Amino acid sequence: MARSATPGGTRARESFPSGGGGFGFAKVRQRLASLAILAIFVLLVIVLLATTPAFGNWGNIANVLQQNSIIGIVACGMLLMIIVGGFDLSVGAVGAMSSVVAAVLIVNTNPALGILVALAVGAVVGLLNGFCIAVIGMNPFVVTLGTQVLVTGLLFVATEAQPVYGVPESFTQIGLGRIGPLPIATAIFIVVALLVFALLTFTKFGQYIYAVGGNKDAARLAGVNVTLVIIVTYVIGAVLAAVAGIVLLGQTGIGQPNSATGWPLSSIAAVVVGGVPLAGGVGKVSSAVLGTLLLGVVANALNLNGVSPYWQPAVTGIVILLAVGVDSYQRKRRQLR
Repeated sequence: MARSATPGGTRARESFPSGGGGFGFAKVRQRLASLAILAIFVLLVIVLLATTPAFGNWGNIANVLQQNSIIGIVACGMLLMIIVGGFDLSVGAVGAMSSVVAAVLIVNTNPALGILVALAVGAVVGLLNGFCIAVIGMNPFVVTLGTQVLVTGLLFVATEAQPVYGVPESFTQIGLGRIGPLPIATAIFIVVALLVFALLTFTKFGQYIYAVGGNKDAARLAGVNVTLVIIVTYVIGAVLAAVAGIVLLGQTGIGQPNSATGWPLSSIAAVVVGGVPLAGGVGKVSSAVLGTLLLGVVANALNLNGVSPYWQPAVTGIVILLAVGVDSYQRKRRQLR
């Protein structure tokens, strides 16, 4: 890495990839993995169109998009946290909390205040996670698992584990309405994906995320404020989970304290299945989007073919184990060479 002299001594000059996310073999391997997943997705869609006529109906496709847009929004935030070298098991609790907070304020005040406060509460949880990980040095698994339990417990105490009713029907347009043939929830997902893409591709902060995830020590020597990057990344991830919670409220019309329990598993699965390694330092938004759609199509295919919905979490778990297992095996083989 190039270095430049400064009045106080020698400091590494910033030199990062412009939005590509990683160098050399890791970048090539991620592209190959993404192409393989895309090929599997296209093949699966072709098979379903040929064997399951109901799959090709736009009503069914719109339903798949609408149902999986929430996980897609969460997966975009999870992608950032995985790239930076961590993950967040509290996104489900944040989503549930945000939906309940928004519901209470929408019923008693107005929707705008409810949305803003719900997003702010999500940001506070993300700030707590980021502080514990980046400043105190705690393990992301321990921190976010603890936060998940803490937030869920406080939520149950505050609501006595009772749903919040009374959200006006007009608010459900956020989750159930459409812009032409496109579900509004999917439009929100698209906007979130584009914003995350722009962040990673066109901003210096996005380059810092890749740098910190690839090598924290090297990033620190290059003048990157590693602590700040990690904290802000977790705040963004939690805010996106809060956005998903608001969309969930728009779909159900009820603030449910016990909702969104499967979001951490599903969002991590979407990112990993899309071809992003858990090691950090590389990853693209397209991978999270593709992984979300692939898992959504698989779940829809199981439903259309009469397979019990109880099998869907099992299938998701198997897919995660296979994806992580293959990635770990490939890394071990490279280390032995």
